[in-house]
Amino acid sequence: MIFDFRIKDVIDILIVAILLYQTYRLLRGTSGMNVFIGVLSFIVVWFFVSFVFQMELLGSIMNKFVSVGAIALIVLFQEEIRRFMAALGGRKKAKGFVGRIKKILLGAREGSSFDYTSEIVQACEILSKTKTGALIVIQNDADLSKYWGTGERIESYIKARLIENIFFKNSPLHDGALIIVNNRIKAVGCILPIAHNQDLPKHLGLRHRAALGISQKTDATTIVVSEETGRISLSEVGELHLNLTPEKLELFLTKGVRDEDKK
Repeated sequence: MIFDFRIKDVIDILIVAILLYQTYRLLRGTSGMNVFIGVLSFIVVWFFVSFVFQMELLGSIMNKFVSVGAIALIVLFQEEIRRFMAALGGRKKAKGFVGRIKKILLGAREGSSFDYTSEIVQACEILSKTKTGALIVIQNDADLSKYWGTGERIESYIKARLIENIFFKNSPLHDGALIIVNNRIKAVGCILPIAHNQDLPKHLGLRHRAALGISQKTDATTIVVSEETGRISLSEVGELHLNLTPEKLELFLTKGVRDEDKK
């Protein structure tokens, strides 16, 4: 019967609803959103044609499209699928026992991420006031060696004054990215991949596109300070958060650690 619902049916519906919502969040603000709505509309029509009204001819034609649709979706949403997989396996999703074991194996201390957060926020606040452009990448789980290998290795402690000097306009390394690995500045003047999203605002420059590009390919967290406006932005898992205050930036940088430590 139609209304003969069981517990597993309710769970099934909830899981599908969560997946659809997460897909919407992933595609929100991108050119893939229109494609997603189109695919969802096609699935709804196909369901009514094939299972509700049981229109055999039209249903058989639409079934052919559905059978090859999975391959087409993989091609259309390859960037979004990669971002989803990066988010699924990212450090900020680690919870409970697994997260603690990972910290032990990597030799990380509880709350170690807080040690450098204040230094980064302080540096970004000063760079914002002086309208000094900056691009700071924080490695999470994905290895960034192919990117920090393009710059100058310095292996230094994270200090606000050092970050300010690196991005000083007359510095030879101010145009590249600064990459942080394991709570240390690994390299500066690094080259990052550029995002080619057509829907990005025209006023966003190469720093913002580089920040979005690295977050589309890895799970890194990237901070941008605009040279034109002094505004602070953050890119993570393919999403660009614009016009952040220093307080909001600090919340973004520490949220993952707090979530991990909650049990």
